Amino acid sequence: MRKVSCLVVLIVIVFSCKQNSNKANNSVTTKQEHQLLNIKKSKTNIVLDGKADENAWENASWHPIDQLWLGSSYSENDFSGRYKLTWTNEALYLLAEITDDVLLDKEPDPLKAWWDDDCLEIFIDENNSGGHHQFTHNAFAYHIALDGNVVDMSTSEKGKLYNLHIESKRETKGDTSIWEVKILLYDDTYTDDGVNTSITLKPNKKVGFALAYCDNDTSANRENFIGSIAVEGDDKNRGWIDADIFGTLLLTK
Repeated sequence: MRKVSCLVVLIVIVFSCKQNSNKANNSVTTKQEHQLLNIKKSKTNIVLDGKADENAWENASWHPIDQLWLGSSYSENDFSGRYKLTWTNEALYLLAEITDDVLLDKEPDPLKAWWDDDCLEIFIDENNSGGHHQFTHNAFAYHIALDGNVVDMSTSEKGKLYNLHIESKRETKGDTSIWEVKILLYDDTYTDDGVNTSITLKPNKKVGFALAYCDNDTSANRENFIGSIAVEGDDKNRGWIDADIFGTLLLTK
């Protein structure tokens, strides 16, 4: 009788553990994949010179920056943008072509209201997990200023320079700027005060990604914020908080 009772208790424990495990698994949400882009690997090194004359750029496809996330409507003379991507084992590379009739860098302090100057903003979620990242490094929202400084929110809930993460070169002729950007990727174990190593990129890896441009011609605050991906709902300025809105890059050979 004692053996039967012990067997019943054991069965109840196993069944209970299985149910709890299923509940836990069901509670885990994954990012909904949208705007999936296949990004080919570069067979040669990319030189950041603003010329974009490597074969990798010639073979890559253009993608638009045409979604109004913040501000009023704008004309093509005021702003238009498009971008290409490639990668190596070391880094992700971005080529952005931005037409902007006025380039404004009114704030000399890179950590003061950096979003109100003209800047290129790159959103990176290394493992494409999505989720909240406002004051964490589950994802990054890198603002590249016209002078090359790179700013994002730190875990201390204030702006911090991340110039070691991104190297860029901008060449401007007339109203058109060519940005070539090298982006090192860090996983979500990154700490602001620790020693961190960027990850090695490999084929079949998925990366969360979006791109945007802060455009300000003459105002105290930015006039427009234009992104690369459609965002549902009234509040479209969510990329700096919510990595779920990012698109997905699939790295291919």
